[in-house]
Amino acid sequence: MKHGKYIYIQRNDGWFVKARVLNIRLKKKGKEKISYDITDPTRYIIIGPKTKRVPFNAQILKEDDIPEEVRREINKL
Repeated sequence: MKHGKYIYIQRNDGWFVKARVLNIRLKKKGKEKISYDITDPTRYIIIGPKTKRVPFNAQILKEDDIPEEVRREINKL
């Protein structure tokens, strides 16, 4: 969360999955939190197991906002 490289993806069942987004830094200030193309599935690397606890300063995306290929991958966990 410190450098804006990681996000948490909220699955539809309430669990969260940590993901690394390649070649992207998330904006921390301003109106727009996400300043990159979220439709490119090659930029996502899923990290670690699913969790219920998320850091308070984490960037969270909904499962519906990510590409279908990444959705299938996070639902395998």
